[in-house]
Amino acid sequence: MSLHIYDTSTRAIREFVPVEAGRASIYLCGATVQAPPHIGHIRSGVNFDVLRRWLSRSGYDVTFCRNVTDIDDKIIRVSAEESVPWFVVAERNQRAFTWAYDTLGCLPPTVEPRATGHVPEMITLMERLIERGHAYASGGDVYFSVQSYAERYGSLSNQRVENMRPAADTDDESCKRDPRDFALWKGEKPGEPTWPTPWGPGRPGWHLECSAMATKYLGSTFDIHGGGIDLIFPHHENEIAQSQAAGDGFAHYWMHNGMLKIGAEKMSKSLGNSLLIPEMVQKVRPVELRYYLAAPHYRSSIEYSEEALLEAAAAYQRIEGFVTRAAEVIHDVDADAPLPQAFADALDDDLGTPQALAVVHEVVREGNVALSRGDKEAVARLLAETQNMLDVLGLDPRSPQWRGAGSDLAPVVDALVAVALEQRKAARERKDYAAADAIRNQLAAAGITVEDTPHGARWELSR
Repeated sequence: MSLHIYDTSTRAIREFVPVEAGRASIYLCGATVQAPPHIGHIRSGVNFDVLRRWLSRSGYDVTFCRNVTDIDDKIIRVSAEESVPWFVVAERNQRAFTWAYDTLGCLPPTVEPRATGHVPEMITLMERLIERGHAYASGGDVYFSVQSYAERYGSLSNQRVENMRPAADTDDESCKRDPRDFALWKGEKPGEPTWPTPWGPGRPGWHLECSAMATKYLGSTFDIHGGGIDLIFPHHENEIAQSQAAGDGFAHYWMHNGMLKIGAEKMSKSLGNSLLIPEMVQKVRPVELRYYLAAPHYRSSIEYSEEALLEAAAAYQRIEGFVTRAAEVIHDVDADAPLPQAFADALDDDLGTPQALAVVHEVVREGNVALSRGDKEAVARLLAETQNMLDVLGLDPRSPQWRGAGSDLAPVVDALVAVALEQRKAARERKDYAAADAIRNQLAAAGITVEDTPHGARWELSR
């Protein structure tokens, strides 16, 4: 079976056939950095990180572009409220997003362009649209003419132009030929940042930014465009319109992840239920939070509750427990071991992570039985399968990411704890239990839990 994904534009499951054989290109609408991220924001990052990992595991050379919207109305509003420059707001929150992506194990994007660094490409795109009769300048602004593209506008969101509301993206609607026309460029206003253009100084519209960045790094036609379901209209609808009206093929597939809600309300700062990432990783470990976000199907909505979060953490700990115990018996894991076919089939079926994780848990149950029987050959095979599946999902507890000290410090911590455990072992052998307990207590005070097993002492960061 090959990868099949649900394409929002056709409202159907389609086989993934890349533009270029052996290569896969993904554009993900990333952060608009007016505020730090909550788990609703980072869900998208986790979902598309799994997609990227699966494409790579399936043999594709993946180019993954995740943009940063570092100028828009919301950022300017926060800037005014805090009396700080707009770029201070953007930089502060971009760093918070980067930290959150890294903390939850998302691989760095191939390229992470900022909107403000791509104004020349935006100007070129507007010039092409004006030349083709799909855009017009008015009062320092530039607008896309929806009527010029009326036959195809609304296809992604399955709407008809005559039923659409005004774009409501400018203070003076009289500048527009049609109230549904949307702003490509916003003319200069007092106190706002500006960039020069042939139509006067101003700043880019949100939709224009993504089209310019996507085609610059992935080409005029690329494979997958992703984002949250809330972006389908107007953002992604407008991206398609302006890009294809300019002559670009743009994205072949559109993938959208579901929302994360509290009490049937979409998470937002205004609702006061933002659940920021630094707060969440005090409730559970980062890897457990990643499991919670990756376990549901990416197109489903998640109804957040702390009970569900803790249940996900417990489920992950059962997997982790097997991997930890098995690794004490099997020291060399076959990284090239084949994945169980049921796991591969699940991910090939529109990235079915619930079914994929069901396979992981079934293999873990078999592994625990093999451990209890002392069947080292079966343990070795099942451990390799488990770790290889978890690697695809970004959840392998033995990867440097999740060892608790980061990829640079994990070996150092391992070495220091090993010395302490050797000292404790020596104290126990000479029956100096007070010294052994003192070493254990010192490690506990440093956040390290020691467990005695038939194979020797095991340590982990305290939960």
